[in-house]
Amino acid sequence: MSSVPAVRLRDVVKRFGALTAVDHLDLEVPRGVCFGLLGPNGAGKSTTMRLLTGQAVADSGHVEVLGHELPGASREARSVSGVVPQVDNLDAELTVAENLEVFARLQRIPRAERDAAVRRGLEVARLVDRADTPAAALSGGMRRRLLIARGLIHGPQLVLLDEPTVGLDPQIRQQLWSTIAEIRSSGVTVLMSTHYIEEAERLCDEVAIMHAGRVVASGPPRDLITRSVGREVLEVAGTPTALADIEAAANAGGLRTRRSGTTVAVLDAERLDGQDWAQGDRRAPTLEDVFVVLTGEEMA
Repeated sequence: MSSVPAVRLRDVVKRFGALTAVDHLDLEVPRGVCFGLLGPNGAGKSTTMRLLTGQAVADSGHVEVLGHELPGASREARSVSGVVPQVDNLDAELTVAENLEVFARLQRIPRAERDAAVRRGLEVARLVDRADTPAAALSGGMRRRLLIARGLIHGPQLVLLDEPTVGLDPQIRQQLWSTIAEIRSSGVTVLMSTHYIEEAERLCDEVAIMHAGRVVASGPPRDLITRSVGREVLEVAGTPTALADIEAAANAGGLRTRRSGTTVAVLDAERLDGQDWAQGDRRAPTLEDVFVVLTGEEMA
């Protein structure tokens, strides 16, 4: 495997007027992994993806995709990477197979190889039996699978998925997770942006948590969770006064807390040892706990 990372950003800044969408961002994605950019809307994830696809140009800093520096080598980078946009831009009037064939031509796949590429795309999308169906007649999940297959039509080394399951119901989302896992297992590097906690924990080998245009922490999900919030969380419900008392008791014992509505979560709860106030439901910590601890804000 090449020592050159799939993606490298160094001190990257992107502004839109007075808004700094990406703020001195440093990010490195190794090859052969599924890497997630996790954060709420407005964290800078989609702008970062646009910088990597050449749809936006950084105001300053260094952007590199598979060894190709952008924007100068954007054409070379596009030839070895695939893009699956957040917004569905399939041609609704064309059939499933025709959508794939158009992209095969745009990616300059030789004529003699196009039919085979389209067949592979139909298999990836699990739409072999829908090859002649107009895209307009597909369900939301089918359309998203077709978008993914279209992005893979030319056999890229890297695929960029911008919020791949946004707006889909949970059952369809899990079906797409299977498709993404299969792409990763084939050796293709996957970089995906998401604000779904479970999605990042389920699919990603590594995660970068983004906030206000920067990466505030990165690493394997389980490692991030353990070093940031411990191995167990105690959730306690109660009145505002009772929750304030629990927070004070936990903090006095060197434990961190986070308030959420009518509950307070006590982090590092594995350190609790029979305290009278420590009565509640114990659960495994999540990347959302990590995000709140690191940023002071809730995921939204």
